[in-house]
Amino acid sequence: MKMGRLFRKPSIWGIVFSIALTGFSAYTVLEAFVLPSDVVKVSEVSASAGVTKVGSIESEEAGGQAEEGTGKEAGSQAEEGTGEEVGSQAETGTGEEAGNQAETEAGSQAETEAGSQAGASGEQAGTAADENTYIGDGVRITLEEKTVDGTQVYIADIQLDDPGKLLTGLADGSFGRNVSDTTSNIASEVGAVLAINGDYYGFRDSGYVMRNGYLYRTNASGADEDLVIYGDGRFEIINEADVTAEELEANGAVQIFSFGPALVNDGAVSVSEGDEVGQAMRSNPRTAIGQIGEGHYVFVVSDGRTEESEGLTLKQLADVCADLGCTVAYNLDGGGSTAMVFQGKVVNKPTTNGHTIRERSVSDIVYIGE
Repeated sequence: MKMGRLFRKPSIWGIVFSIALTGFSAYTVLEAFVLPSDVVKVSEVSASAGVTKVGSIESEEAGGQAEEGTGKEAGSQAEEGTGEEVGSQAETGTGEEAGNQAETEAGSQAETEAGSQAGASGEQAGTAADENTYIGDGVRITLEEKTVDGTQVYIADIQLDDPGKLLTGLADGSFGRNVSDTTSNIASEVGAVLAINGDYYGFRDSGYVMRNGYLYRTNASGADEDLVIYGDGRFEIINEADVTAEELEANGAVQIFSFGPALVNDGAVSVSEGDEVGQAMRSNPRTAIGQIGEGHYVFVVSDGRTEESEGLTLKQLADVCADLGCTVAYNLDGGGSTAMVFQGKVVNKPTTNGHTIRERSVSDIVYIGE
């Protein structure tokens, strides 16, 4: 009873309050001036990439881990978890400042990596997105379709860093009179990005034949005009009466075609309205190859013999090549042989009789490799 009356006296409560106030002040002084600053206010922050410590001695670790996957999220969560405490630490270079810095660095790194990956795959992505364009290693091909004198014409503009990518392929991979296959099949076997039918050497017993640097036939056919392609990518029109196949080989030839005639030579059209191949009809499906400049070529084919496309004369074909800027252009086998294959697809309408759209087997192709 005496103890209860004692605590009801105001003087006793004053003494208790004074003791408590003195203890709190002592702790405050001790915290501010005695405890080491590097062991206080260390918060644990859960981030998407793991657990990141945001504090005065963990700032570098926080920034690094946030850059790898936390960014603003880490800074935001740290702020939510520690309130004003994190704001105070931000003044010393940690906390929210670390989170913001990490966000900037993470964003920059992500953008750089994304840009690099896009750059590495951009060409292939462009190819897949556009069926009329191919961009590869030192190769750019653009396919255009246009109507010329009521005939559908397909033009492949080709730019090569390496002329060695302009190649030829043989049916069944071998040279022979009776060896033939479709342009699309041969193109698939050799891995061609773009291909057209060649000069159908197997339909004749004479005329120079050189393919990819190998001389297969050397007997001349008379005064025929041949197309010679040299190792440096240069085109030249020659007459078999003026030079032997062996001399052309010695001069660096890698391809020789002997169908003809030349369509454009030295930048000028070299055929007239009355010129034609043998007994062929005046208007036909056509195939031509031309050079515009160094590393710059065109493949041209036209439909024909159908109600939609009558076909072109040699003069009309030559005019197309000249309009494209060809300095040299040459007529290859046409008619039912005419075919163009681009990225595995036959783009024209090959026909022999005008009623059935299908490819005819040929001896060889001209193509662009990957």
